[in-house]
Amino acid sequence: MANTPELWVAIGFIVFVAVLLGLGVHKKVASMLDTRAERIAQELEEAKRLREDAHKLLAEYQRKRRQAEEEAEAIVTAAKVEAERLAKEAKAKAEEYVARRTKSAEEKISQAEAQAVAEVKAAAADAAVAAAGRIFTGSVKGKVASDLLDNGIAEVRAKLN
Repeated sequence: MANTPELWVAIGFIVFVAVLLGLGVHKKVASMLDTRAERIAQELEEAKRLREDAHKLLAEYQRKRRQAEEEAEAIVTAAKVEAERLAKEAKAKAEEYVARRTKSAEEKISQAEAQAVAEVKAAAADAAVAAAGRIFTGSVKGKVASDLLDNGIAEVRAKLN
């Protein structure tokens, strides 16, 4: 049993472990593992903090986005109201302009009608006076003709005006 390979492997392993323990390698390995564990713990804390910051930033971004959407909605609503107001105002101004122009045209037409009627009456009176004058001057002479002519002119003017 003294020369079996398993025995020599066991002895070599024990000697190897004893040398490692004697040199304090286990303390160095434990220290390295502790250092690594601390670094990993710090990295995990940093990752946790970064994750919380990211959540805060996301919440802030979403709040600002909602606020911007609400402001945009308010602007669009205000623009629609203003556009409707301007359209109504423009329509009212256009209707007022058309009404003024229509009234002005009607007044001009009325004036033209009145002037035409007056001109026709004046022309009729002049024609009647001229005709009466020719008739009376041919048949009646003197003061009687003059009186008849004056009375006829006055009567025609009174009836035409």
